[in-house]
Amino acid sequence: MITQTKKENLSRLKLEYEQLRGLHNDLLKMITESELPEMVYNSNAIENSTLTLKETEKILLAQALMREVSLRETYEATNLARVIKYLWTRPNYELTVENLELLHQMLLGGINDDYAGRIRRAGEYVRVGSHIAPAPEQVRFLLESLIHQYNSEDDEYFLEKIAEFHLQFETIHPFCDGNGRMGRLIINLQFAALGYPPVIIQNKGKREDYYPIFDEWRDKRKSSRFADYLYLALSESLNKRLAYLRGNEIIKLSEYAKSNHITATTITNAAKRQTVPAFRREGVWRIAKNYVRNKA
Repeated sequence: MITQTKKENLSRLKLEYEQLRGLHNDLLKMITESELPEMVYNSNAIENSTLTLKETEKILLAQALMREVSLRETYEATNLARVIKYLWTRPNYELTVENLELLHQMLLGGINDDYAGRIRRAGEYVRVGSHIAPAPEQVRFLLESLIHQYNSEDDEYFLEKIAEFHLQFETIHPFCDGNGRMGRLIINLQFAALGYPPVIIQNKGKREDYYPIFDEWRDKRKSSRFADYLYLALSESLNKRLAYLRGNEIIKLSEYAKSNHITATTITNAAKRQTVPAFRREGVWRIAKNYVRNKA
């Protein structure tokens, strides 16, 4: 459950973001474009891609790598980047089964053309760990029902709606391949429709922070843990953009800790809890140099 304090914090951050964004559209575009390799790297790494962040960046820039990598991993990087950029220009992209199939075609085209662009057919069962996804014959109905439910429920807080949608989507597992990447694309599609910036679901810590939410959902039908996870990711994304939009000098969190005589553990934990406006860039925590921390 998202607390009232967290709701108010997001509202405050979004209000300032909306006030500043219209004056700095080019800067915001640069920030989002600079995040593309991180978005692609993290989402693919969650699915066990062996590419590093630097290798992903080089692939997206069509630069040579220092080692041989599989053609599949190269396509996974370029295809996912193409879908992300496609959605950047369509912030109100309609959430329908047909549109998800189109995105899936773009995602898996050239990787597995037998599965690309379609939901599972008769005889195509999938398992994730101990979870066996619903029978193929049920998938279209379940997916249409999920989308209809998401679009119909206006009384539930948006983070809780998006969290529950993601967990149900991954439980349905509508495609033979690419469900995790599709689910994370949908999260940012949903945020964009509400006027929020994209978030990055981090590969680092996935076994402690991301994977367990699915077990909790399947065992107890609880989505609050993932709603809180999304709160942290969205707060971090907003804090990052606001730091740049305000014109702040940005330094590494370790430098901030040293200058302000704070232990690295203390300030890093505060960053992870988003009780300070810190954010990650290329996996390194950063913060505005002039931020004054409340010591209370």
